[in-house]
Amino acid sequence: MKTVIAAALGECVHVAGVMNFLRLAEAAGWRTVFLGPATPIGEVLMAAQREAATLVGVSYRLTPETGAQLLGEFAEAADDLAQTGVRFAFAGTPPVAMLAQSLGFFERVFDGSEGDEQVLAYLKGQTLTQPSASDYPQTMVARRQWKAPFPLIRHHFGLPSMEATEAGIAQIAEAGVLDVISLGIDQDAQEHFFHPERQDVRRMGAGGVPVRSIEDYQRLYAASRRGNYPLMRTYSGTDDFIELAEMYVQSINIAWCAIPLFWFNAMDGRGPWDLEGSIREHQAVMRWYGTRGIPVELNEPHHWGMRDAPDTVVVASAYLAAYHARAAGVGDYIAQLMFNSPPGHSDVMDLAKMLAILAMIEPLASPTFRIWKETRTGLLSYPLDPTAARSHLATSVYLQMALHPDIVHVVGYSEADHAATAEDVIESCGLARRSIASALRGQPDMAADRHVQARVAELVSETSMLLEAIGTIAGADVDDPLLNPATLARAVQIGLLDAPHLRNNRFAPGKVRTQIINGACIAVNTVGQPIDERSRIQMLIG
Repeated sequence: MKTVIAAALGECVHVAGVMNFLRLAEAAGWRTVFLGPATPIGEVLMAAQREAATLVGVSYRLTPETGAQLLGEFAEAADDLAQTGVRFAFAGTPPVAMLAQSLGFFERVFDGSEGDEQVLAYLKGQTLTQPSASDYPQTMVARRQWKAPFPLIRHHFGLPSMEATEAGIAQIAEAGVLDVISLGIDQDAQEHFFHPERQDVRRMGAGGVPVRSIEDYQRLYAASRRGNYPLMRTYSGTDDFIELAEMYVQSINIAWCAIPLFWFNAMDGRGPWDLEGSIREHQAVMRWYGTRGIPVELNEPHHWGMRDAPDTVVVASAYLAAYHARAAGVGDYIAQLMFNSPPGHSDVMDLAKMLAILAMIEPLASPTFRIWKETRTGLLSYPLDPTAARSHLATSVYLQMALHPDIVHVVGYSEADHAATAEDVIESCGLARRSIASALRGQPDMAADRHVQARVAELVSETSMLLEAIGTIAGADVDDPLLNPATLARAVQIGLLDAPHLRNNRFAPGKVRTQIINGACIAVNTVGQPIDERSRIQMLIG
């Protein structure tokens, strides 16, 4: 094991930065030795020899004038060790760091502007002084493993013109603040990409960037080939699914597929397929990606949550999503966990719902079906006031870290007012990264709260009842009701899977009523009294 020693040099007594450096070194697999505050030059060098140090880190946070002389003396005294291969790094305030840099002695100089991720990358040997695509893993799984213990950062981005989106992607990539750009494309591109005769010029740019050719996608991907070379992914579309998938692989090296199970069809007005037909199409898309070893995310449960469905329905849909992905041969499954949806949830009940989802799906995991956790802030939960929105983003991400996510999907704080610009994306990712770093330094175990665990147990029990009820409505010739599109469409039709926002929908009754009670989204009767899941099921199917 390599050894790093570190100290505050000379008369400097400020060691918080030194301790954080050593904490990150331990996470990167180093043996660490802390020499303390106000350490004389000779003592640092003797310790380096005694401990057979590979790396020596020194810090100085006092006045630049005294620091300049001290660092010059240190560099001269340490030169013999440097000639034997011992490496040296420095950290201090920006003025002192500038002086340290000018000496040309230190391998790396930190001025405090770097995040924990950059320090950790250095300690892992990822110097990235002149980065290229080969320095940054270009698959989701490899990049997650490379970046650990930090989660991948993802953000949605797409403006109403190609030119603005292209320039914004380049700006975001150069900033190095995220790992995955989720390309937001307009509705016509999602539904009518291969049918220009069906496109409406008046809708161009509605909901995202108006990509109209494979060359457009290639231009946007090329704009990301700089900075920290982020991965790219986009919507799976609402028609011509396989043709789109083939183009995405070819044009943007799509990081993973994201597709719902019950949505993006005539039921929600976002596509031409009926409910049963779209379920079959989505199953085929999962199989297509699965056979090619490309990860798959089912962005399913939050669609129910955004429509005020009972928490039990949300958890059941999350289970069905993972169950379908496994059956389709997906090897790497991304479980999306949207907090604050609906916005009235308390943190206790929100966390409990997500833990219930994980409790339901984790037994499905195996060496051939790996589950990766992706958390995000609720799209509809942001306040309009920008100061309050920034606070909401930071606190939501901190709560999400209780799940130890592999991916954090940052939702720009500006969403209540406007689609995120490149500047909004960069700032929002900065807010999220600070919350993530704080949590990784040592977060209380919020999942252990007894109220959280009680709600988890309740949701797991109710969800099991609901899934069992879906099985009872299948025909006698159905091998697996939970995979059968006709059975699932029937479950929606009769209201086993239902949401208040589906009222007057030709595919669903929309009769379920819900209220936020004690922080949870609960099914209620006509006078607002809670209905347990067993009673709700009996009212629907006896």
